[in-house]
Amino acid sequence: MDNLGDKRQNYKRHTLNLNELNADPIDQFAQWYQDAEKVNIIEPNAMALATATKDGRPSVRIVLLKGFNAKGFVFYSNYSSHKGKELDDNPHAALVFWWDKLQRQIRVEGIVEKISEKDSEKYFHSRPRGSQLSALASPQSKEITMKELERLRVSVEERFADQSKIPLPENWGGYILIPQALEFWQGRENRYHDRFRYVQSDDNHWNITRLAP
Repeated sequence: MDNLGDKRQNYKRHTLNLNELNADPIDQFAQWYQDAEKVNIIEPNAMALATATKDGRPSVRIVLLKGFNAKGFVFYSNYSSHKGKELDDNPHAALVFWWDKLQRQIRVEGIVEKISEKDSEKYFHSRPRGSQLSALASPQSKEITMKELERLRVSVEERFADQSKIPLPENWGGYILIPQALEFWQGRENRYHDRFRYVQSDDNHWNITRLAP
């Protein structure tokens, strides 16, 4: 397609001013997340997760946010996956949320750590049984045929058919991205977008600055 340059939206829905922002970016995120839920975005917790190799080669994919608190943003994955291996080598990562109905974007940059095995296990057992079995069966990110994947699925289902509780896989669990910087972006008319960036200082205070669109 050669005519994508003609595709554009003129954002007019909201504005964002400094005096409207919370001093704490997590509180600001919570407020915007609630707004996203109110307008029935299908999966407001869907986020792009960008990771990179030790030498800086990036990759990105959509994952689901499964919790957030004063410390950071929690998601789950196979530790042996492509992103898991990159996070082992390079814990620097970034998130992007895009909520089209609100014409809003949030960017988060920070350091990723694994959460405790206890917390991972608690979440794992809250998932549907089929999802738990899938986590055990799938060698995530490895090349595989459909026939082999089906064989692994059947094998796992048969192995745990008589067990009510499925054990947490050793190579599966949660991560938390501890933010060092966040940007809140509100689309505006004629591309005069509102952008505010929070950066954490050495004394854990958040400094807020406006960025040019």
